[in-house]
Amino acid sequence: QVHLVESGGGLVQAGGSLRLSCAASGIIFRINSMAWYRQAPGKQRESVAEITSGGSTNYADSVKGRFTISRDNAKSTVFLQMNSLKPEDTAVYYCRFQATLMDYWGKGTLVTVSS
Repeated sequence: QVHLVESGGGLVQAGGSLRLSCAASGIIFRINSMAWYRQAPGKQRESVAEITSGGSTNYADSVKGRFTISRDNAKSTVFLQMNSLKPEDTAVYYCRFQATLMDYWGKGTLVTVSS
């Protein structure tokens, strides 16, 4: 079974940057979109950014202008470049691949932004 594995989380000061990566452990056919979600303590999981197979991107208003999502189709990998981080960005970040036949989720990587 194919899994998604996130990496790149950690502790950073406010104003700093982190780059998250999410890679599939095997081949996934017909990936329609790749996305990042996050869940802060005591809050519901929310969408952060999405990139379609055609390269179109969508961002949550709270991260527009600070986060950039990109993908490497050949390697079934998605990235999230996070700049100008704020304490309110602290959360577990999850990646999601929506394929035609199945939905895949990673187990999450923790991002902590200190003030």
